[in-house]
Amino acid sequence: MTNPNASLLLQAAAAAAGGQQYPASALYVVATPIGNLADLSLRAIHVLALADAVGCEDTRHSAPLLQHLGLDKPLLAVHEHNEREAAQGVLARLARGERVAYVSDAGTPAISDPGAALVAAVRDAGYTVVPVPGASSAVAAMSVAGDVRGTGFQFTGFLSSRGAERSQALKALAANPMAQVLFEAPHRIEALVRDLAAACDERPITLCRELTKQFETIATLPAQALPAWLAADTNRTRGEFVLVVHALEASAGNLDQARHDPMLRTLMAALPLKQAVAIAAELTGDARNALYARALTLKDSADEG
Repeated sequence: MTNPNASLLLQAAAAAAGGQQYPASALYVVATPIGNLADLSLRAIHVLALADAVGCEDTRHSAPLLQHLGLDKPLLAVHEHNEREAAQGVLARLARGERVAYVSDAGTPAISDPGAALVAAVRDAGYTVVPVPGASSAVAAMSVAGDVRGTGFQFTGFLSSRGAERSQALKALAANPMAQVLFEAPHRIEALVRDLAAACDERPITLCRELTKQFETIATLPAQALPAWLAADTNRTRGEFVLVVHALEASAGNLDQARHDPMLRTLMAALPLKQAVAIAAELTGDARNALYARALTLKDSADEG
């Protein structure tokens, strides 16, 4: 449904953002809301109004957004299955001097969404690419994680569902001292938290569900506590998920393997892994999460041998 105040909104957007240069023959990569329409920036609205055409991850999804803004634009389907081919149509429009905006279904394009191949094609053809920043679920999750040890983060997105690839990814995740951001769908969230509980033990994880939406939920718990927390309320498995695996303690990436590995191997030969790690942490005073990550690596090496 068209917003009855659409014309006033477009005027406000033009007044706020119209003073900047908006070159022709350029691709504008436009961030759109991840759930709350009010998060659409005035600059994004102005760019969509200026655009001669709008590329969309899903035209059926983006059409209502443009309609809400009172905009009627040619929509170009540019998604993961046709992105490289569709880029040629965008290039043809840029060659005619048009401005083309590109939007994904939600958030910032090319962040676990299509867009990267389109941007590369436009850049390689010598045309300008202009970012129009806005909502990003990865950044939103990091902002509320309260990860005081983090000095940055690694964006991981969706883990592979394939056994060997997933196992390797979880092993790397557990050993990585940086904060990491994961995405997950509702039908796979229970499996993910079980895997994280096994891989990360007491490492804190912030789980964000339905960010910016009516039933937004944010919880920070040790990884091993997540399965029980999720199972306690069936509503907690609904919606889209962003998870922040918190950074390890400062010493986590700097364990003295020559000192720790013999101790860990000896303890692991006689005890369950978690108990072995707990004793090693008590004896050395080093970070339990770091020792746990190293113990997993040693266990995997032993299993492969």
